[in-house]
Amino acid sequence: MEPLQHNAAGAFLSELKARVEEWCAGRSGLVRAPVLLWLAYVGVRHLLDPLYTSLFGPLNLALHEGGHLLFGYLPGEFLPVAGGTLLQLAAPVLSAAMFLGQPDYFAVTVCGAWLATNLYNVAAYIADARAQELPLVTVGDGECVICHDWGYMLGRLGLLSFDTTLAGVVRLLAFLVMWGSLAAGAGMIVQMTRSRAAGGTFPG
Repeated sequence: MEPLQHNAAGAFLSELKARVEEWCAGRSGLVRAPVLLWLAYVGVRHLLDPLYTSLFGPLNLALHEGGHLLFGYLPGEFLPVAGGTLLQLAAPVLSAAMFLGQPDYFAVTVCGAWLATNLYNVAAYIADARAQELPLVTVGDGECVICHDWGYMLGRLGLLSFDTTLAGVVRLLAFLVMWGSLAAGAGMIVQMTRSRAAGGTFPG
């Protein structure tokens, strides 16, 4: 059974590679390279500063607070509290799925980098679960009942003492997603450049 699964995975990856290469044919890597360079800059800044926030920051924050409102209609407390993190992570994943269906494979890698910025943000929030020193934003004008999402959630799950460990795991995942996405995007730009040099078509 294992060799069959291995062959199926290999066939899927080969087919995906062929589709990406076909999509890259004739497209311009030059217009996409500045986006990739900026995302690489964002990735480096996140490595150097756990609390760094890029231009994605306001969007991520809006999604987080919107998630609390969206999930706030559900019963209980846990899901409405978790909703902020859930929506800010779901948005780039759903956006990537949309671009995958179009298809726009380079945009998928941008969504991957966007997801990584959210993961870095979540990691900083988790690491602050016990200390609760970060300045937080609350929807509405009243005083919050549960002010620190991850302080509450980890407390409910009995994992509060593991906050920094869990934050480290999420930060590692953010690193892998960020640089994996950038590597994929760079590979596409190289493929675009080669196809143009070989005289491919020019869809843009």
